[in-house]
Amino acid sequence: MTRPAPIELTDAADPRVVEYTGLTDVALRTRYETGAGLYMAESSNVIRRAVAAGHVPRSFLMAPRWLPQMAEVTEAFPEAPVFVAPESLLEGVTGFHLHRGALAAMNRRALPSVAEVVARARRVAVIEDVVDHTNVGAIFRSAAGIGVDAVLVTPRCADPLYRRSVRVSMGTVFQVPWTRLADWPAGIEQLREAGFTTASLALTDDAVTLDELAAARYERLALVLGSEGHGLTAATIEASDVVVRIPMAGGVDSLNVAAASAVAFWATR
Repeated sequence: MTRPAPIELTDAADPRVVEYTGLTDVALRTRYETGAGLYMAESSNVIRRAVAAGHVPRSFLMAPRWLPQMAEVTEAFPEAPVFVAPESLLEGVTGFHLHRGALAAMNRRALPSVAEVVARARRVAVIEDVVDHTNVGAIFRSAAGIGVDAVLVTPRCADPLYRRSVRVSMGTVFQVPWTRLADWPAGIEQLREAGFTTASLALTDDAVTLDELAAARYERLALVLGSEGHGLTAATIEASDVVVRIPMAGGVDSLNVAAASAVAFWATR
């Protein structure tokens, strides 16, 4: 199939780009993207990572100057229309200045089962109820960079494929195997049956230090990270095999969850 010519936009309200409209409205985008079975890949690098991981674009949106740089990708998917417009018009469509090259509306794929995701994993991260998309993306980037084998997210955790999560992760959400747990903290028992020791990061009186956890060298380890406000739930802490803390100095009691994830991933590598 020959790649059709790019479609030039002249109106920010063009119904053909409704999937891109109002990307800064979190409530709207969360409902629309999930319900329509799509997510947004932002920047040429992220789009390339998504495509390399086997994800299929529905359409592309960019300024004309990015067409040559994205030609290799767009020509691989001639059935996906390419919409182009001046940057001033693109800002009217998306609600922000598109300075990272391009956007692509991507088809969501069915999530694999937990068993599939952890089958060959030795070390996994569990993200419990983290609602900030930036933190979710940062955790995925650390997981990819430090060699965590898989990520599991709880039912109330923010969407790893939301635009900001994907962007902050630098596209590593396509690199690290992940799925969403159907039930939590009941999922701890499923991990235990698969041979994982569940280590929850929390400040409790009986918590071991991160160095002690690393020294134990568990054959299969699941590191559980809690929400930004209250941390892990009491039920999760109670169900875990071990509770672990990162020793702190300077009167600081804990780190941001994304920073804590990087420290824990590195210490247990």
